[in-house]
Amino acid sequence: MTPLPPDLARPGYGTATLADVLPGVAIALGVPVHRGGLPADPLDLAPALGDARRIAVLLVDGLGAEQIAAHPDEAPVLNALGTPAGVLSAPCPSTTPVSLATFGTGLPPGSHGVLGFVTEVPGEGRTLNHVQWTDDPDPQRWQAQPTVFEQATAAGVTCTAVGPHAFARSGLTRAAYRGADYANAYSLGDLVAVVHGALAADERSLVYGYTADLDLIGHIRGVDSASWRYQLGVVDRLVEQLAAGLPDDAVLLVTGDHGMVDVPAETRLDVADVPALTEGVRLFTGEPRARYVHTEPGAAADVLATWREVLGDRAWVAGREEAVASGIFGAVDPAVADRIGDVVALARGSWAITTAEQDPRGSVLAAFHGSLTSAELAVPLLAARGRALS
Repeated sequence: MTPLPPDLARPGYGTATLADVLPGVAIALGVPVHRGGLPADPLDLAPALGDARRIAVLLVDGLGAEQIAAHPDEAPVLNALGTPAGVLSAPCPSTTPVSLATFGTGLPPGSHGVLGFVTEVPGEGRTLNHVQWTDDPDPQRWQAQPTVFEQATAAGVTCTAVGPHAFARSGLTRAAYRGADYANAYSLGDLVAVVHGALAADERSLVYGYTADLDLIGHIRGVDSASWRYQLGVVDRLVEQLAAGLPDDAVLLVTGDHGMVDVPAETRLDVADVPALTEGVRLFTGEPRARYVHTEPGAAADVLATWREVLGDRAWVAGREEAVASGIFGAVDPAVADRIGDVVALARGSWAITTAEQDPRGSVLAAFHGSLTSAELAVPLLAARGRALS
């Protein structure tokens, strides 16, 4: 097995990852959470949350722990909040659909089966873009594991997911958040009001909020841009408003789904520019920093060797079985293993591996994520309390 290089890290599922947040919250609310063979509350959140009966979790898309720490002036509120469990790890690949399914189910990607931004639908000759997903494949079948929201609702906790109205009936929403009532948020101010209203609606409440603007600006302008820094300030104000309106018996947790890496022109490699990278290849999936390569029958070994030779130290390249055995996806259910490419390439440094067909916007985006560098994996877990819990 080719070991991960020192600059890439395997997520510690069941110890301190995004998968461990919602189970700990549910347990604090008295829910008996089942996670297969994983510990129920490895973050030990129940004592940290005290006697809170209403808990809100805000997930800010693109909010990396390293980026918060690097911008104390733009994010004074975030930098001042307590950290009940320290810095966590996003899953692999470190990308939004994978992270949201990991958060909602409390399970690693290998268990819930949402294994990339774009994956192949095995045996059907087509791909699934998880952020454009509606009802094909059936979300209940594609992601068949029970969510933590379902377990909490069954235990009598009122669960609400608050997010953009455009996502209300998406396949990803139904795969990751089923069991929670979905409430539309039409702006950040509306998100604050709807979260506060949902927290006050019942004596035992779990409210989840999601916002995507920071990730969008990071992709378009880069995380080293003035635009991104101003947007981080907007997120900081959002958190301040959410915390200020908490009921006395409530706690707000803030986390992210991944960080982000700026990718300059000189560290972009398009496979069309290196014909050897397309030989024996049937299909590319994944994304620029977490590339899946699906090969023609009998070509996997040759493709793997070529990709390793050409990419060198620009990426960690492994065959599917090797990648699965490394533990980067957690324990992988054999029923979903074919969604992973025959060859997996996780970018190192600031490299990105693009394909014009799959990444038509790749040339205009400034930053990406998906790999296992600390800038992408490290996500915060921050806490603000209601007055009675201060």
